[in-house]
Amino acid sequence: MADFTLLNTDGRARRTSLKTVHGVIETPVFMNVGTAAAIRGGVGPEDLPGLGCTVELSNTYHLHLRPSDELIKKLGGIRKFMNWSGPVLTDSGGFQVFSLAHRRRITEKGVSFDSYIDGSRVFIGPEESIAIQSNLGSTIAMAFDECVENPSPKDYVARSIDRTTRWLERSREELIKRNAREDAVNPEQLLFGINQGGVYPDLRVQHMRQIRDIPCDGYAIGGLSVGESAETMYEIIDAVEPEMPKDRPRYLMGVGTPLNILEAVNLGVDFFDCVLPLRNAQHGNVFTWNGRLRLLAEKHRLDERPIDEGCGCPACRNHSRAYIRHLLKADERLGMRLCILHNLFFYNELTAMMRLAIEQGAFGAFYKKYRELLGGMAE
Repeated sequence: MADFTLLNTDGRARRTSLKTVHGVIETPVFMNVGTAAAIRGGVGPEDLPGLGCTVELSNTYHLHLRPSDELIKKLGGIRKFMNWSGPVLTDSGGFQVFSLAHRRRITEKGVSFDSYIDGSRVFIGPEESIAIQSNLGSTIAMAFDECVENPSPKDYVARSIDRTTRWLERSREELIKRNAREDAVNPEQLLFGINQGGVYPDLRVQHMRQIRDIPCDGYAIGGLSVGESAETMYEIIDAVEPEMPKDRPRYLMGVGTPLNILEAVNLGVDFFDCVLPLRNAQHGNVFTWNGRLRLLAEKHRLDERPIDEGCGCPACRNHSRAYIRHLLKADERLGMRLCILHNLFFYNELTAMMRLAIEQGAFGAFYKKYRELLGGMAE
């Protein structure tokens, strides 16, 4: 089992430490998303330490299709492949597979679907997903699960969570086998199980009680931020969190805005990832301690201020809102890169500040102050 320590609590908010073979992960933590072993916008692995990044996340599905997990294994695993020294979490591919509703077929064995690259038929089940992640050699592998659309019929979701539990058992058995192999890229690869259950609190609780009896190094809440309201998401977290083991990391998958992360930390969650800071940056939307800022707005045409006063990111240290707005208007890629650098720095600083607040017993005041600011628009 993982070397996990619960360091401090403040209400339900947790300050924790997870020691891995690739380094220590301090939480709350935001994992920077590098879907195909690269951050969007020309941000390289060499940029990440300066942005406060401690964990990188990559996508099993995409890397399996291109360039292939076998190729990455031959090159020494994903960390060597992308020249990143820190921990890496790889998802199972489940979310991407199940988003291809018109191209997939689900059975007890797994899912078959058409490749988005060349249309060829591909099959991934629990064993295949773990084999891919083992080839990648990530620090943390995610169990294969079914992510249902919200809302889905309750009877279907009930059958789905039972299948996801069986898939978790198979994922764990396969990981044990893979870690024992002489050619394992990372023989100390960890496994997180995933809670599902759609928007039904009773099914969520039922499923969490099922999977917590299967020994895992951490547990995730999946299948949220896929169509339901933020209030519904918080209700689900509120229902599931008391059922999650206190001596294991908690991971809320694919969420979300700075406000979403603040609310989830307040409810006891430790790990986060989301493409939102990248997607927003592509359109000139950046996050600040006073809320979201739209750099393309006309009012920033002559604005000599940095994106966020006091921010230490490369964009704010070196450039004005007016200059970055010009780059975006001129479709210069540097504009998007600077916005991405800022947003990732902000997300990592946000979680670092929450860690400090929890340590100091001041998270309640931090939460009260920023829940209003982070949800609004900055000037």
